[in-house]
Amino acid sequence: MKTVFDVQQLLKKFHTFIYTGDRVGDLELMEMEVDDLHKLEFISNEEYIQAKFILKKEKSKLT
Repeated sequence: MKTVFDVQQLLKKFHTFIYTGDRVGDLELMEMEVDDLHKLEFISNEEYIQAKFILKKEKSKLT
């Protein structure tokens, strides 16, 4: 996993599609979904860490 698109594809596997038109809002919602998937043990620690890093990095570029 290297891009936000990859994180979107991960979420898509769990039938989660996020698009509000607000890029920062989308990234925050994706972070919350990734947190929930990890808490429920649907994704591995490695996937969780990678996804969180990618989303935080992208969010920092926009704010």
